[in-house]
Formats: sequence, C-alpha cells, structure tokens
Amino acid sequence: MESDFPLRKIIHVDMDAFYASVEQMDAPELKGKAIAVGGSEKRGVVSAASYEARKFGVKSAMSGIQAKRNCPELIFVKPRFERYREISQQIRKIFFDYTDLVEPLSLDEAYLDVTVNKKGNPSASLIAEDIRARILKEVGLTASAGISINKFIAKVASDYNKPNGQKTVNPEDVLTFLEELDIRKFYGVGKVTAEKMYQLGIYTGKDLKSKSIEYLESHFGKSGQYYYHVVRGVHNSEVKPNRIRKSLAAERTFSENLSSEIFMLEKLELIAKEVSKRLKKSKVAGKTITLKIKYSDFTLQTRSKTLHYFISDADLIMDTVKTLLIQEELTNSVRLLGISISNLNTEKPNKPSDSKHVSVQLKFKF
Repeated sequence: MESDFPLRKIIHVDMDAFYASVEQMDAPELKGKAIAVGGSEKRGVVSAASYEARKFGVKSAMSGIQAKRNCPELIFVKPRFERYREISQQIRKIFFDYTDLVEPLSLDEAYLDVTVNKKGNPSASLIAEDIRARILKEVGLTASAGISINKFIAKVASDYNKPNGQKTVNPEDVLTFLEELDIRKFYGVGKVTAEKMYQLGIYTGKDLKSKSIEYLESHFGKSGQYYYHVVRGVHNSEVKPNRIRKSLAAERTFSENLSSEIFMLEKLELIAKEVSKRLKKSKVAGKTITLKIKYSDFTLQTRSKTLHYFISDADLIMDTVKTLLIQEELTNSVRLLGISISNLNTEKPNKPSDSKHVSVQLKFKF
C-alpha cells in the first residue's frame, strides 16, 4: 500500500435498522415483529424495515404491495421524522464527546476521525466499542461500526458484522481485505455498474486491481480513476464536520391518485410549508425550485426554475411551483408530488486549501 498519503483512524458508525428500531423501542408491542416504516399494503414505498421483516426480503424503496406479498404478517408504521431527528441528535452528542471531527451522512450514520481524540485513546477499535456501548445504554438502540485508515474502507467494514457488531481493517490488512472483497461490496458500485463489471470479468477487488487506469477510465469514465485508487487503499477524503447542504426537499405519496390540478395545488401548499419550515430551521434559502411529479404509471418528471434572488418563504415557493405545474399539461394522474430547493446560499468562495495532513506511521494500533 502506498505510504505517501495521510493515514488516519476513521470510524464509520451506522445505526441498525434505525427508523424501525426507534419504532420498536417506543412501542414495545412491536419488538420482535416484522415492521415496515412508510408505505402501506395498498401503495407507497417502504422507508425502512426491521430485521425481522428483512428475513422475508422486505427492504427500503420496495413498494408496500410487494413488501406485503413477501411478508403477509408485515406491520406498516407511519414514519415520525421529528422523533428520528431527536434521537439522531442524542447520538451525535455522544460522538462529540470523542472528537469534533464528525461528518454526518444522514440521521443514522456518520464518520468520525479519531486519529487525535478527546479521550487520548490510541485505539480506534476501543473507541468504537465504547461509543456503541454508550448508544445502547443512553439511547436504547444498537449500532454497528467499521474502523480503518480511510472513509471508504471504514464504511465498507461497518456492514460486515451487522447488526450490533464492528469490524476493524488494520493498515497491514487493507490490501488483502480489498482484494478479497466482492465487487458488489465496494461503496459506489451500484447494481448497474456491478453488472457491467461482471461482463468485463471483474468479480472481486483483485480482478479490479488487475485493470489499468486507462482501461477503467475507458469503460467507466471519470469513475474509473476512483475505482483504480480505492482498490489500492487510496482514498484521501477528509472527515468534514461542516458539510455544506446542497439542497432541501419534501415530497408526499398519496393514498389515491390525483387528477385535478386544484387538488394538487392543495397538496403542494402543504409540501411548500414543510420545505419552508426546514429551510428556516436550517437558516438557508435557495434560488432554484424544482417540482417533482411521479405519475400513476411510475414515470417521473421534474420541472425547475431558477430565480434571481434567494427565497425561503412558503408563499414565494408556491408562486414558482404554480408556474411549474401549469407550464406543461399533465400526462396522467399523479401519485407523488415533491418540491426541492437548491442553489442555496450556503456556498462559500473558493479559498486556498489550508488542510493539514496527519502524519502517522504506517503501522499503528487500531
């Protein structure tokens, strides 16, 4: 493995079936049962599934109808995002007891850089164990963790011993770990890319490593360079505690398809209020408004408009949304509507890099 890049001690903490676990914690009668957060047996999609439901093949983004077919005993639970955010904040407070270098990826997962940490503990593995124990004791939920020299490997490792487990990939084991890794386990390789790699005879990290950077770029474009480096253990992305939000959105799937624009506008007003609430809570505003429309045949359409000024007010958002809705005739009845705001006023001017590399010996205790 190359040794001329910063070697860090990174932990990726991933909560186990977070939404579903919160629901089971708050409603003991749901413990041990197959539940799906979101969707219904008639329509909608599953946001999260308990491990009991996953045994039947129920998973996120699956239609409620298919989920019920897979698991007739499945219990659907309405999502409570405010509650999930509340629990997420409790968990993040625990993270900050160990390091200020915390990069949340979502409500249920985050990267922590503990190369230098507040506990003065040289072992990232022991820190991860302590964090998971505190989450269980203080919050009541289980978490899994991956520990390694960079974000990529830590994220892959966190999925190994789920639920309620952890895996450490020590510096000297990185190359072997990556070579033996199934290509589907590589973070950033989706279903379509995996199929393409299979067609090229790439099934494991070792197969991927045998390809030149020119070969990978010719078949995967800019991503080829990324694949070339990560399979060699090179991923220099730092843990960024202040991730800049690029967009903010809200959407709703309806119990019955909508065919009247009047009814759609009523629903959009509620969605616009939710988006406005989130914008103001985050203290941001945006210029680009996008209307998302999913028709009853599941085809998706988006319509956008960029203003000359930043907005966060629900009424101003709706002024643009109305224009977007009527600018083109709807092709079918509608099952989902969404509004997103991008081009936010959070972007900062580019500054010369002042990042500092962490100099650590190649071998050190994890």
